[in-house]
Amino acid sequence: MLTEPTFTAELAEHLQHLQDTWQRGLTASGFDAAWIEAGEDLLHFRDDQGPLFKANAYLTQWVPPAYLSAGARLLVQADARPQLFLPRPEDYWHSVPSVPEHLGNMLDVHTFASMAALTAAAESALPVGAAAARVGPAGLSAAAAGENEQTRALNPAALLHYLDFHRACKTAHELTLMRQASEIGARGHRAARSAFAAGQPEFAIHMAYLSASAQNEQELPYGNIVAMNEHAAILHYQHQDRSLEGPPLSLLIDAGGQFQGYASDITRTYAAEGARHTVFRDLIDAMQAHQDKLIGSITVGMTYAELHDSMHRGLAELLAQSELVTCSSEDAYRQGITRAFCPHGLGHLLGLQVHDAGGHLADDQGNPLPPPEAYPSLRFTRAIQAGQVFTIEPGLYFMPQLLQPLREAGAPVNWQLVDALVPYGGIRIEDNIHVLPDGCENLTRDAFARL
Repeated sequence: MLTEPTFTAELAEHLQHLQDTWQRGLTASGFDAAWIEAGEDLLHFRDDQGPLFKANAYLTQWVPPAYLSAGARLLVQADARPQLFLPRPEDYWHSVPSVPEHLGNMLDVHTFASMAALTAAAESALPVGAAAARVGPAGLSAAAAGENEQTRALNPAALLHYLDFHRACKTAHELTLMRQASEIGARGHRAARSAFAAGQPEFAIHMAYLSASAQNEQELPYGNIVAMNEHAAILHYQHQDRSLEGPPLSLLIDAGGQFQGYASDITRTYAAEGARHTVFRDLIDAMQAHQDKLIGSITVGMTYAELHDSMHRGLAELLAQSELVTCSSEDAYRQGITRAFCPHGLGHLLGLQVHDAGGHLADDQGNPLPPPEAYPSLRFTRAIQAGQVFTIEPGLYFMPQLLQPLREAGAPVNWQLVDALVPYGGIRIEDNIHVLPDGCENLTRDAFARL
């Protein structure tokens, strides 16, 4: 059962921040108001069932998702209290969400027994002639049909760029929710580590995670990656084997928690017990030291792209020190060898979405800041600001399909050692970082320490 939130000073400040941000964004983009639409229920092709409804993140920043259902919408306009329109029909098929009474201090909350009544009330809520934007999934297909006066108001790029850019810096209320999401994830990870140590297969580890984190599959912020042995070399491995195939060597688990719409995103890698795993265990320790150094180097004003490049330089040093390459660290970096061992970006913005919006924006006017040509998968390139929350997740993988071109080119790689490590898959360690004016708050490690 939902534990009803209470109205706090942090929540009041958060909602006022949203009101101010939206009003500035509307003014800058030429609108008087905006409808933020939760979205509609979807059905699978030729079916009467569909995926679980997930409300638009622009709306869940205002209202926790447990209170939202298809058809809900929020009206934001200058010099007026936001108005929340919620469908609350009599329904014996599904549980009807409760009403967020605690938001009544800042929002006008209206409930309706039918969508027809909600639509009629919404149509009369705006002054005649007001220019209103529509933000939400309902506008996506219509906007693709061509540009006219109506479609220009559907998810207008100028407004979304402004909102996305400023969403990267979290309010105190958002950080409180993200700390809770981190604790949920940490509880699951502790249970997963114990299940792995007990010799359990991927599926049992996954179930242990769900139980300990008190989440079901639908509540997870993303599908758990529970990858043993060579599966750890598949970055978004999506299955869970029900039984063990050969002796357990390694576990890479990438799994998070979700609290009132906000996500944590945590990855840990473990080696199985046994003397023959000494090299892989040493590599895990080296990767942890590598991540520590990266987090310690974060400063306001540097770009995340610079931090990502530092990750590759540090990874080149690790490869050389571990004798995975037979050249200097500078040569390993310069020849791009590190990119075959870690093909993904160092991290991404985190918040309402696991890969939160706005990572490639140079400013709130929407000027792009694309990833460097050498690192096309980097999701976050912006200057680092105090208040941002992002992940730091360096990786080291033994992927035959990426390493084969190096082998064919005669790259200076210790192939005997690499081949011995291929059955272990790889290593990823991921923490969630809140940037302070001087230093960082590690949401992930703090959550583990509180348990």
